[in-house]
Amino acid sequence: MPQRIKQTVVLLFLVLFIVTIGNTQTNEQNFDCLQIDNLGVLKKSFDSFEKDLFNHYSFDNDTVKTYRTFLTEVYSLSINLRKLPSNTSLELARVFKKQATDRNSLWVLLSKYDEELVDLGGESPLKTVDDKDEETLTFNYRGGFIQCLKNTNESEEFKRIIEALEYDGNVSPSLIAQRLHDLPTEEFNTPEVKSFIAFDIYYSILLVIEKAFR
Repeated sequence: MPQRIKQTVVLLFLVLFIVTIGNTQTNEQNFDCLQIDNLGVLKKSFDSFEKDLFNHYSFDNDTVKTYRTFLTEVYSLSINLRKLPSNTSLELARVFKKQATDRNSLWVLLSKYDEELVDLGGESPLKTVDDKDEETLTFNYRGGFIQCLKNTNESEEFKRIIEALEYDGNVSPSLIAQRLHDLPTEEFNTPEVKSFIAFDIYYSILLVIEKAFR
C-alpha cells in the first residue's frame, strides 16, 4: 500500500476515534438520571418538587434565584414547612419512606448504611446510638441514582460533596444546603445539582415531617 494511502487510512481512523469518544462523552453529559426509574416515580417527584418551589417563591422563571432562596432558608432554618409542600410531594415522601427497608432504595436505615461502610473496609463514623437512632433514615449516597448524578456532572466540588457524604451520611441538610448554595452559578444551574437538591434536601426533610400533615 502506498505511503500516502496508509497515512490517509490512519488519519481517517483517528478522526473516527475522536468523533466516537466525543459522542460518548456528550451522551454521558446529556443523560437524565431521572430516567433510570422505569416506573417514573423519580421524574414525578422532581416535577412535584419544582412545582412546589415555584408556587412558593415568586421569582417568575428565575431558576437560580428560586433554588438558592430555598437553600438559604434551609441552612438558616427559616423555611416555612407548613406552606411549602404540596399533598402530592408529601404522598411521594411516604412512598419513599415505605421503601427504605430495601438497601437499594433512595433512603436507607442509617445503621445499615454504616454497617455497609464497615463491610467496604472503612470505619463507622463515631456517634451515640440509642433505640431511636436505629430507625433514622439517610439518603443512599452509594446507590445507583446518586452515583449517576455524581458521574454525569462535571463539577469537581459537587463530586467532593457527594464523596464526603458517601463516607458519612449522617449530615444535617442545612450543612449540605450551604455547600450547594455556594457552588459557582455555572456549576449550580445543572440538572444533576437540581435533582440532588430535590431528593437529598427537600424529600429528606419531608420524610421527617410528613406525619405532621396526616
